Order: sequence, then structure tokens, then C-alpha cells
Amino acid sequence: MKSLSHTAQALFNLRLTARQIAQLRTLEQELLSWNTRLNLTAIRDPQGVRTKHFLDSMSCVLAWGDQPPRRLVDVGTGAGFPGLVLKILYPEMHLTLVESVKKKADFCRHMVETLELQQVSVVSERAETLGQDPAYRERFDWAVARAVARMNVLMEYLLPLVRRGGHVLAQKGATGPAETQDADRAIRILGGHLQRILPLELPGITEDRYLILIDKIAPTPTAYPRKPGVPRKHPL
Repeated sequence: MKSLSHTAQALFNLRLTARQIAQLRTLEQELLSWNTRLNLTAIRDPQGVRTKHFLDSMSCVLAWGDQPPRRLVDVGTGAGFPGLVLKILYPEMHLTLVESVKKKADFCRHMVETLELQQVSVVSERAETLGQDPAYRERFDWAVARAVARMNVLMEYLLPLVRRGGHVLAQKGATGPAETQDADRAIRILGGHLQRILPLELPGITEDRYLILIDKIAPTPTAYPRKPGVPRKHPL
């Protein structure tokens, strides 16, 4: 974990406390243990977890700098990435993890309890449903997602959840810039505006990585998001 701490400081100017390092160590151990019984993630070695889950999650700080979210929703969080790592970094943040796959949501709940995290909700629901629920619609400062859907679909999942003046962060691979260009119409319809595309380099990872930042500049029309499954079948 020392090398992880040094890399986090070098790449993202993050200085991890002893408590944060201990929490990340516990998260790593529990993830690897659960993965022997359940297929939570394809990454099954400690170094892979530290680079492809922990450092990749920490890269989100490049989007908001010294103004982290007060209320963050992580859609399609899987085994809790990037949300759980970000909550460890920002203990005061209100976090909502959205995951429709039961075994992954169960793991997230287990980690919230094990790490004694406060102000975290794990919701087993579709993003389209939450986007029309007044308890969640336009309630968040930031919405983040990693490897969930193409940008023209993802925007219909995320932008309805973010308040006007808030932001969307999509963690993307090599196709990110092209997907973003294709999603221009969807972004505008849903009240968003492309702020910037940040290239990202992580140690030992050769494929291109990008952080796509979208500003929420107008309310999302009430017709969106459409019913579950429709955005993926018929993207904007």
C-alpha cells in the first residue's frame, strides 16, 4: 500500500492518511475474498485492484480539484468503484451507490458496514427509475459512472440526477472522445454542455483513458429519462 500512497500523491496530489490506507487495504482484501465465490470483477490480483480500481477511482479528483462533491451518485457502481474509494477519500461526502445486480449491491452494503462508512446509501434500482423519482431527480452535485454504457445512453442515466449547476463525470476508455461527439445531441436535449475531455495515464495501463466532464446548464425535460431499457434500445 505504500507504493499506492506514493503514486496517488504523485498523480493526483492526494495524501492518504493511515486510516484511509487501512480502509483501502480492507476493501482490497474483502474484494479478493468475495471474488473467489462470486464474480464481482474480472480483476483478481492485488496489483490489478490497486491500479485498475483504486487509482482509476482516485483519478476522479482531477475533475473537481479542491471542490469535491457534497452529494455524489455513482451509477452502475458494480463492486463500488469509483464510489467507495471516493467516500474513503472524502468522509463527509453524501454518497449514493446505484447497482441493479444483487450480488454486487450486497457487496457494497457489506463494505459500507465493514468500513463503518456514514451517509452512504446503496440503491438496487435502475437509473431510469431513479431519474423520475423526486427523491433522486436533480438532487446531486455530481453523477459519475465507469464502463456502464455508451455516452449517448449514459447521459440519459446521469443528467436527470444532477441539479442545475452540477456536473457529470464519465470515466471512459479509448472510444470516449468519439462517443462524446456522437452524444452531442443527447447532451444538449438533457440539459448538459460538454466542459472538457481530460486524457488520463495510469501506471502499467497502455490503453487510452479519459475523463469526460459535462456541466448541467438547464433542467432536464420531464420526458427524460424514458422507461427502463428504452435509452439503450433507442439512444437519443
